[in-house]
Parts: sequence; structure tokens; C-alpha cells
Amino acid sequence: MLDGRPPVAWLEVISENFMAEGGRPAAVLETVRREVPVVLHGVSLSIGSSDPLDATYLRQLRGLADRIQPAWVSDHLCWGSHGGRYVHDLLPLPHTDEAVAHVADRIAAVQDALCRQILIENVSSYVAFRGSTMPEWEFLAAVADRADCGILLDVNNVAVSAHNHGFDSRQYLRSLPAERIGQIHLAGHADRGAYRLDTHDAPVPEEVWDLYRESVRLYGRVSSLVEWDDNVPDLDVLCAESARAARIEAQVEAEAEAGAAA
Repeated sequence: MLDGRPPVAWLEVISENFMAEGGRPAAVLETVRREVPVVLHGVSLSIGSSDPLDATYLRQLRGLADRIQPAWVSDHLCWGSHGGRYVHDLLPLPHTDEAVAHVADRIAAVQDALCRQILIENVSSYVAFRGSTMPEWEFLAAVADRADCGILLDVNNVAVSAHNHGFDSRQYLRSLPAERIGQIHLAGHADRGAYRLDTHDAPVPEEVWDLYRESVRLYGRVSSLVEWDDNVPDLDVLCAESARAARIEAQVEAEAEAGAAA
């Protein structure tokens, strides 16, 4: 971005990398923000934890958001801390009415602290709770409705979890409230046969592109981003993935217009 703006409409940054005031990271982010819109994506909110919300973390996040004025702020529907210790992982929640109430109340408190609505993202998971009383998509929709927050739909995570738990990925997409979908994530994963592992270190698989196409049909035009966090390729490769998402979006819209005119 400092050497010249790549052909992308906006960028996402990990909130925690920029929450300290001053220094080169903050200066670079402020420079980039003058060129393109930026969104803040957190990994440490631990919204599903039973620990109290971290007041210091929220103050720092509020300060960053006030400085950068992001298009939106997001984090994950999960927990990652207990007893004040962070495990730096995105751990799944039981899908119950009790968990809906717990998480929604905490999201509402976060939104009050930040003075803005946030988006909450579905995570990849490898185990499930016997005590769950509803499917994941119903849980996600219920949390978003009760908390009055948006949804960051990670289509790759849907594909990974659908394989791991044996549910229908398209039913997942069809069951979400379209008006709540504020952003879409795309990424690559590793297929280990018996299970899939969310790695963000490879091109977006064809199955995920197919689910993205279905998402555009269901939700219309939604800001979409390709995540690539390890084995990062040349920028041209990343931009080509982003361009493919834009082409799919345009194709689906053209098909819809042609169908309406027929």
C-alpha cells in the first residue's frame, strides 16, 4: 500500500495488531486509511467466555476505532479465554438458548462500549457439544437477532464445519437472515480426509467458490474478502482471488437480471 495502491476496494486488518497508540504500525494504518476504507477484525474479544469482558481491551479497541473510523468492526462467535488466560484459539460454543442469551447480552455490552454495531463471525469447529439444542445456523441467527448485531459470514468456515459435522452447507446459507449479512470471508483450508482444517494458507477451493456463488444469489451484493494468513503468495495472486470474487458477483447479478427480464 505504501509503494502504490493495489486494485482492491478496501482492506481488513487484525484489530489487535494496531491497538497500541503510536509507532510504525499505527502510522502505516493511518496512511492506508487515507487511501481506502478499512475494517477492523478482532480475534481476542472472547465474546462467549464466562470471564468478564476485558474493559482495557474494549477501551483500546474503542480508541482505535475512533482514530481509524472503520467501515465496521467484527470478531468471532466463540470463546478463547478462561480465568483470565487466553489460549489464542477460536473455540466453539454450545448451541443452546442459554448460550444465545449469554452471548447476546455480551455483544450488546460491547456495542454500547464501542458506540457502534459490530459483526460476529461463524468459526470453523472440530468438536460439538452433546447438549446443543439447535443447529449452528439457528444459533448464529438467534444471537444476531437478540443482540441486534450483524453477521460476518465465513463461507470457508461453513464448508469446513459442514464436512466435519455432516450438515448441509447450503441449508446453512439458506437459513440465515439476509438483512444481517454485512460481510463475507473466503479462504483456503486443508482437507485431511476424515476432517478439514481451517488454515488460510492456500487458494480458495472450488467448493467454497460454489458456496460463495450461492451466497450472492441469496444475499445480493455483500462486501467480500479473501483471507490468506500463511504461506502468503505474491500480491498479484491475492488480487487475482479478489478479482475472481468480483467476477462471480457480477455473473450472478447478470443472471438474476436476465431471469427477471425473461
